[in-house]
Amino acid sequence: MRFDLSDEDWALLEPLMPASRKSARADDRKIMNAIFYVLRTGMPWRDLPERYGPYTTAYNRFNRWSRRGIWKRIFDALASKSRDSLYLIDSTIVKAHRAASGAKGGSKIKRSASAAVAARRKSTRSSTAKAGH
Repeated sequence: MRFDLSDEDWALLEPLMPASRKSARADDRKIMNAIFYVLRTGMPWRDLPERYGPYTTAYNRFNRWSRRGIWKRIFDALASKSRDSLYLIDSTIVKAHRAASGAKGGSKIKRSASAAVAARRKSTRSSTAKAGH
């Protein structure tokens, strides 16, 4: 599937998986695929497609590994294998055009359209004045 780990990706991750505490545990690759699917799509855990197994298994594994620092260990191990692991993009060093913040020039204080409409002068002429009486 689109979000599933390739064989090459899994070959990098498999040695980093924690040892099983139980004799039988759900397939780590399937669970990692489930976790990445939820994280990439932003969908609720409950909506996880059935092909990944029970959503509770993926959810519980994600939380358990978070508490135990497994994700940090995996990230650090993968980052150490990359020669580009020290590059960062920090917003304090990135310059943006003034229009990126919505600046268009002109008056610094803009009235909202609803405030401008409410502030317009309205005619107070009565109906008799309009008729010429």
